[in-house]
Amino acid sequence: MQPLVFLQNGDQARIKRVGGALETRRFLAGLGFVEDAQISVISRLNGNLIVNIKDSRVAINEDMAKHIMV
Repeated sequence: MQPLVFLQNGDQARIKRVGGALETRRFLAGLGFVEDAQISVISRLNGNLIVNIKDSRVAINEDMAKHIMV
């Protein structure tokens, strides 16, 4: 298990756990970042990620990506 921030362009993974404060977890869940969701990295720019999750492209910053374990 590793943080999402370590994945590279084109990598696919399944979310194992979402950590952080309650507000952070709720925010991420609203974007579709929940356990067992399939995720793929579209691109990385300065630590920020654009990912494909549940047929949507979502941009998240490096701090948020550190809370998502894959």
